[in-house]
Amino acid sequence: MTVELNARQAGPAASGRLPLIVLHGLFGSLDNLGGIIRRLEDRWQIHALDQRNHGQSPHTDTMDYPAMAADVIAYMDKQGLERACVLGHSMGGKVAMQLALLAPDRVDRVIVADISPVAYTPRHDAILEGLKAMDLSAVGSRTEADRQMANFVVDAGVRQFLLKNLERIPKDQTIEGGPVFRWLLNLATIERCYSQLADAPQGEGPFEGPVLFIKGADSAYLQSKHKDIILQLFPNASVKVIEGTGHWLHAEKPDTFATLCVDFLATDD
Repeated sequence: MTVELNARQAGPAASGRLPLIVLHGLFGSLDNLGGIIRRLEDRWQIHALDQRNHGQSPHTDTMDYPAMAADVIAYMDKQGLERACVLGHSMGGKVAMQLALLAPDRVDRVIVADISPVAYTPRHDAILEGLKAMDLSAVGSRTEADRQMANFVVDAGVRQFLLKNLERIPKDQTIEGGPVFRWLLNLATIERCYSQLADAPQGEGPFEGPVLFIKGADSAYLQSKHKDIILQLFPNASVKVIEGTGHWLHAEKPDTFATLCVDFLATDD
């Protein structure tokens, strides 16, 4: 069953170009690619989505790539979008690939940021443990939350990213003596479905449309050994590498990332 995704729209409604759907990664929200959206919104109508169990979108008991792609199709149907381009980072890149494989007639071209259509070994154990271990009853500020997370996640930038998922509970919903923060994430479902999120998109393909893979040079997610499976599923794929960046390439070098997106999306202009 699909869910109605929270979304934010930007850019001209009648630009003469197909709209661009933007999909964030695991533990993220539609705000994560805000810098890229601001660099593209003067030329494309952009639909940034919170994926299920993230941000302001509904919580569900299930989470896999066919279901998440179906959520995007349901959003497109509601918005009257017959076709669109899709940009996804990490988990969002897998959803974008799944969408192209599931409904190729709805997708014009795809940008996949630093992820491959393969299964990965678990690599978020410490993050999940830190999020689950957070004692929200003892968190009165984000500084205190950061202090607790530091026991599990050393990198301050990663902690700052994760703690964007903490929401201050409105006063009319608080209980005296109770917590003042709550998670936007559905941690229980994300943990239970983690193996499905680490898995590859489903479908034998191929998707014949243009696909651009953008790799952070210092990241290990998108590797040369993935070339064969990429070309099997996406025979019109190309790869660009941004030097001096890791997995968060769109945040580390947003101008370079945005330029690659513009060049790719505007090919048919």
